Amino acid sequence: MAAAPPDNKALKADLTRRMDGAMDTLKKEFSGLRTGRASPSLLEPIRVEAYGANQALKEVANVSVSGPSMLVVQVYDRSITKQVEVAIRDSGLGLNPQSEGQTIRVNLPPLTEQRRNELAKMAAKYAEAAKVAVRGVRRDGMEQVQAWKKKSEIGEDEAKRWSDEVQKLTDDYVKKIDVAVAEKEKDIKTV
Repeated sequence: MAAAPPDNKALKADLTRRMDGAMDTLKKEFSGLRTGRASPSLLEPIRVEAYGANQALKEVANVSVSGPSMLVVQVYDRSITKQVEVAIRDSGLGLNPQSEGQTIRVNLPPLTEQRRNELAKMAAKYAEAAKVAVRGVRRDGMEQVQAWKKKSEIGEDEAKRWSDEVQKLTDDYVKKIDVAVAEKEKDIKTV
């Protein structure tokens, strides 16, 4: 019984799924970068040492917005309020939380020009990492096409056409990343 011929649609679907994963990671990283507005996603990357484990902040507290520059963290268990406060303070986001019982208020200070530039550089760094991930997916796709060609499962012309499709898909995702980072930098630098 002969092996089924290679499926271009399946290859493209797999590559698209993996490139979408790189975009999703980029968007999640961008959500942790502060802009001029308060957003609960700012605290998403924070991990809290609680109950003998390292947990995501959203697992031990609810974060909401209270005004344009204030976040309110409602801790579920009063006994870990101090750990949550310390985790926010030590997060590297330059925040100074104030505890009031089970509630922690986080006033977001205005961003300085220097801090905005640092955040823009971080956004560019995250975007470059996403591009590297997308290019890695492209490399895997190209290797798969070459392997099929080497095994004579596809011809020279078909290999060229499929390689061009993989490259076009990669170019599309790199453009999406460039647009996303430009929007994020604009958002960060808007006073």
